[in-house]
Amino acid sequence: MVLTSHDTLGETGKKTGFWLEELAAPYYVFNEAGAEVILASPKGGQSPLDPKSDEPMFQTDLTRRFNADEVAKAQLAETVPLDNLDQKDFDSVFYPGGHGPLWDLAEDPNSIQLIESFIAAGKPIALVCHAPGVLRHVTNADGTPFVQGRYVTGFTNSEEEAVGLTKVVPFLVEDQLINLGAVFSKVKDWGVHTVVDGLLVTGQNPASSSEAAEALVATLSQMKTRIA
Repeated sequence: MVLTSHDTLGETGKKTGFWLEELAAPYYVFNEAGAEVILASPKGGQSPLDPKSDEPMFQTDLTRRFNADEVAKAQLAETVPLDNLDQKDFDSVFYPGGHGPLWDLAEDPNSIQLIESFIAAGKPIALVCHAPGVLRHVTNADGTPFVQGRYVTGFTNSEEEAVGLTKVVPFLVEDQLINLGAVFSKVKDWGVHTVVDGLLVTGQNPASSSEAAEALVATLSQMKTRIA
């Protein structure tokens, strides 16, 4: 699972990072499927949590479980630097969202290379909420945009407008994916929506995190491969 290392919300003076539910919910889906989960980030070490995602109104049973899980918190404090990872050691990769990835992971050459290496190896990838925006510079072997012609979803323009950050983020996920030629679908704001296109799994928002993780596990199971 690849998390952001970015903690500054543009020029607002506020903090950002990864969204807790988008880490916690998939983390336990994978654990309960028998997976060995490794947490990584561009810089390694502690990945920054978007403090808003841990406010009472956004807490869930799974976020509370994560916050009480000493093993999980220890992993989060010592994420592996991205440049130390090799896709050959893994069966899949999952990108939680939050606003942080729009600033670092979307532009990070190690992240781009990692995703492209999973694609080239025929291994499934999954991204939820803002994380599908991380695909903006990912290309196929022939140099065309990876998402071109693919069915995807992600955090919508109207959801970004609802949280008041349309003018703060470096780009809008929905617009970016459509501009790259993706076939973008969505449901009502904050509704659960997951899209599976072959080996690509995308989820619309935090509420879609568990479903996207379950879809990834199902994809791996259909491939009759180990989960690690």
